[in-house]
Amino acid sequence: MRDEREFFPAADVPWREAGPGVTERVLSRDPDTSTLTRIARWEPGLLTEGVLRHDYHEEVYLLEGELTDLTLGKTFRAGDFASRRPGMPHGPYRTDTGCLMLEIRTAP
Repeated sequence: MRDEREFFPAADVPWREAGPGVTERVLSRDPDTSTLTRIARWEPGLLTEGVLRHDYHEEVYLLEGELTDLTLGKTFRAGDFASRRPGMPHGPYRTDTGCLMLEIRTAP
């Protein structure tokens, strides 16, 4: 079951490594599933490899910066939103400036 918390300063959650070039603040998580809400920060110059697919629903809102989907040949910027069903292919990605995103994952 997902954490239950009343309003709190998200900035109080420490940044932690989430992978090469990515740090995260996990705001809420269900320890038994892939369900979570996080703020992810991608470092400038980050390039991911391969097309991504996962078994959870994912919603992503870009808060700052830009993110280029290399398969689509399209750059997304702050204010852009994605909603992906489980198994939907996306990426690989590149960010020249870095980006900050709110990501919500929901287990099927």
